[in-house]
Amino acid sequence: MRYSFLLLVFGIFAVSLTSCRNDFEFEPNPGGLEFSKDTVYLDTVFTNIGSSTYTLKVYNRSDKDIKIPTLQLGQGNDSKYRMMVDGMPGRVFNDVELLAKDSMFIFIETTIDYTEFTNNENTFLYTDHIEFHSTQSAPQKVELVTLVQDAIFLFPQRNDEGQYESIPISEVDDTQIYGFNLDETENGNELIWTNAKPYVVYGYGAVPPGKTLTVNPGARVHFHANSGLIVRNGATMNIGSPSDPATEANQVVFEGDRLEPDFADIPGQWGAIWLQEGSTSNFNNAIIKNNTVGILMEGNNGTAQALSLRNVQLYNSTNVGLLSRNGTIYGENVVINMAGQASFAATLGGFYNFKHCTFANYFNSFNQVPVLISDYQETEDAILVNNLTATFDNCILYGTSNFGFLFDRVGELPFEYKFNNCFIKFIDSTNRFTNNPMYNFGDQSLFNEGCTIAQNSTTYKPFFEDPNNNKLNISDDSAANGLGNTTTAAQVPFDIVNTSRNTTAPDAGAYESAAFTED
Repeated sequence: MRYSFLLLVFGIFAVSLTSCRNDFEFEPNPGGLEFSKDTVYLDTVFTNIGSSTYTLKVYNRSDKDIKIPTLQLGQGNDSKYRMMVDGMPGRVFNDVELLAKDSMFIFIETTIDYTEFTNNENTFLYTDHIEFHSTQSAPQKVELVTLVQDAIFLFPQRNDEGQYESIPISEVDDTQIYGFNLDETENGNELIWTNAKPYVVYGYGAVPPGKTLTVNPGARVHFHANSGLIVRNGATMNIGSPSDPATEANQVVFEGDRLEPDFADIPGQWGAIWLQEGSTSNFNNAIIKNNTVGILMEGNNGTAQALSLRNVQLYNSTNVGLLSRNGTIYGENVVINMAGQASFAATLGGFYNFKHCTFANYFNSFNQVPVLISDYQETEDAILVNNLTATFDNCILYGTSNFGFLFDRVGELPFEYKFNNCFIKFIDSTNRFTNNPMYNFGDQSLFNEGCTIAQNSTTYKPFFEDPNNNKLNISDDSAANGLGNTTTAAQVPFDIVNTSRNTTAPDAGAYESAAFTED
């Protein structure tokens, strides 16, 4: 019995020794590691704003369990990069184990203070590398590269009690939201935005009554999540210059503050540009994208052009690209695409005049429409109804839905509209609208003889270059080619990319047709 007990004790002791020797089975790294990429580009970041987390995969292709004696950033603990290795954060790691035929992930991110570096430009490259040391060769390296961009930050201030500034939603609703009033300050004029540096806005920046926000050609504006602009009653906003040609250098861009390519076309990254009743705004050569609502306009029903849009593109809106509630809008060379409900939606009537505009909608389902117009709006207490007057000249209305536009009328007030020389998709496969006089395409008082109605999916096509990526320019094969009225074209002689329009047979839509060029 005692002999058996001793054998058992010896066996347990032997197993214990074996388990303790796992650490000695890892051989020093001889080199020859493989990596998922030679260089990790962390894309562009704004100063003092953390980057996304990027991934590097490290492979041990050998049949040996190895130990990397040192895995570190080239600048060690002084590096602006941070790593996560085997679940541990740091910049320098020792004795990192990697099993045979196995791999591991390294997660990398950075936050860089632009002011710590001497640079006369608004951007600079920050670089470092990850070193993988071995016993038999020089360290292997994976390069790290980040473009750092200086910016002007606009955000609510804190009071002495540490509470952030807030503003009322509107004059009739004093509900407070995270925001601030734009004003002239000791540090600069917040009401004039230049193209010297990009602007990053936190919360809603409001243009107070009697003030004007001027955004110069070429300016870049980035909004944080749940942020945007509000133009109050009696305030004005002027974007770009109507006298400058519609070139890329002159474009004013409104988008989110995530600069990584993965966020380039993601809807809902910020709120909206909210034009409240009694305000006036002019947009020239602008791109507005990746929001919940691109432009929200309220009120201003009348003869004045409360909102003027020239050479404006609105893309990737969770809800609506251009939403008007009883508004007054003039638009030429406007392109709207990718909206969860409608690219252009007008509720509670209003006055609208569009020339050479492309209303498309290629959102990720077939239930969205390019244009939706109604004469009413429901409230908690009643249904409000108003007049509607809408004119579309030389326009395209097309998308994944069967219908390029839909009307919704409940009142008896005037509901007036006219489509002149427009290319419209309208496939009523179930005869839902056959007896509805609002969709009588033979009525010349509603749809002039210059209109082309695509009533099936094969006969007439717009031939957009790549509508799923917001390339709405058309080829010479497009049904919109040569469809436009010359008088209207003479009023808008250049298309949205500053190409002269054909004076004898202009195209419908915002673009003159041209052969597609490969990237």
